[in-house]
Amino acid sequence: MTIRVLVADDHAAVRTGIVLILGGHGDIEVVGEAADGEQAVAMATALRPDVVLMDVRMPKLDGISATRELSGIADVLILTTFDVDEYVFGALRAGAAGFLLKNTDADALVEAVRVVARGDGLISPSVTRRLISEFRSSAPRRGPREVESLTPREREVLACIGRGLSNAEIARELDMAEATTKTHVSRLLNKLGLRSRVQAAILAQELAEES
Repeated sequence: MTIRVLVADDHAAVRTGIVLILGGHGDIEVVGEAADGEQAVAMATALRPDVVLMDVRMPKLDGISATRELSGIADVLILTTFDVDEYVFGALRAGAAGFLLKNTDADALVEAVRVVARGDGLISPSVTRRLISEFRSSAPRRGPREVESLTPREREVLACIGRGLSNAEIARELDMAEATTKTHVSRLLNKLGLRSRVQAAILAQELAEES
């Protein structure tokens, strides 16, 4: 299956470079380029790409606000120059599926697009520890009622997410189809009021520590 990607960045040279990197891989197709956040939202809504590669600082509508508007439309992978906590935490609270810095090498960028397209989360290693600390200290706690609303299978999936397993790995461990795994992940996020897989992983780790 070909992964359809929309590239959103206000610098034309950056967009061109990303398109060249992604275009060299047969399983990835760049279906559009957006020069600002408003254009990114409009194009993603019309084209329905699998992944939007989104810059943070853009005119008209910043990347974090655009990510929030794209919830349920496409998976967003933030790609930015700025390793700033405000951007990292803001993007993931808005529902971004991943966060990478622009100094990421070409092979890692291509693999990140594939990971996000599979429905898995991906965070630049340089910000992972800070991210977990921030969400543990500031994210609202999920009450017993919310957690108890999960089915036994959804709880198993949540525990696997907490261990850092991908959808494919969860499917193998729990002996079910990968598409079924994605459905369970989507449902448990909705029941728990979470926007991202990263938030679910942190909650799962907290529940494991309490048990």
